[in-house]
Amino acid sequence: MKVGVVTFPGSNCDEDALLAIREHVHLEAVPLWHKDHDLQGVDVVILPGGFSYGDYLRAGAIARFAPIMQEIAAHAKRGGPVIGICNGFQIACEAGLLPGGLLRNDHLQFRSMPVTLRVESTATVFTREASAGALLTMPIAHGDGRYSADAATLDRLEGEGQVVFRYVDATGHPTSAANPNGSLRNIAGVSNASGTVVGLMPHPERALDPLLGSTDGLVLFRSLLALTKA
Repeated sequence: MKVGVVTFPGSNCDEDALLAIREHVHLEAVPLWHKDHDLQGVDVVILPGGFSYGDYLRAGAIARFAPIMQEIAAHAKRGGPVIGICNGFQIACEAGLLPGGLLRNDHLQFRSMPVTLRVESTATVFTREASAGALLTMPIAHGDGRYSADAATLDRLEGEGQVVFRYVDATGHPTSAANPNGSLRNIAGVSNASGTVVGLMPHPERALDPLLGSTDGLVLFRSLLALTKA
C-alpha cells in the first residue's frame, strides 16, 4: 500500500506525516505537491497540518482550490481513504469532503496543548483498530478549531455514527472545560458517511513516541494496515 502526503505552501506537518507512515507502520509514503494533478498511484491521502497559503481569507479556503484537490476529490469519490489533520481537516471541510466547518476558537486564542479524546466510532478506515470509548491523548495546535454545523447536520452526524472523536476530561466526560476551542458538542473529529474520509483537529502524527508524551496516535496509522489484508 502507498500513502501520499500533500504539501501546500505553509504546510508544516507534512514531514511528520511521512515519517509516521514510513517509520511507524512501515508503508511506502510519497510527497504530493499542491500544484500537481498526479496522485502517483497512492491508495491513501493525508492532508497534513500547517497554515496552507497563510490561512488567508479563512483556514483552508484557498487550499481547497489547489490543483491536487481535484484529484483528491475524485479519489475520495471512488472510496479512496483520506485523512485531514488540523489544517487538513479545515481543507477537507472547505472542499466538501466532510460536513461542517472549522471556525475561530471561541476564546480567540491559539491553543497548543495535549487534549483527551474519546473514540466515538471505530467504523472508519482510520479507527478500526481502536476501541469504542477508548481515551486517547494527543496534542492540538490551532487557532481555528471550533467545529461547527447546523443543528440538523449535527443530529445527522450523531445519529449516523459520523462523530469519530470527542473532547473529554480525564474521566471520559465531554465537559466544557475539556473543550479547548468551543467545538459544538465537543466534536474533535468527523467522517463521511462511508467512513473513508476522516478529519480531526488533534495531531496523531505528534503522538507516536513516549518522548513526545503519548503513543496514542499510532492507532490511526496502524488501522491502515488492515487495508493491506483486504
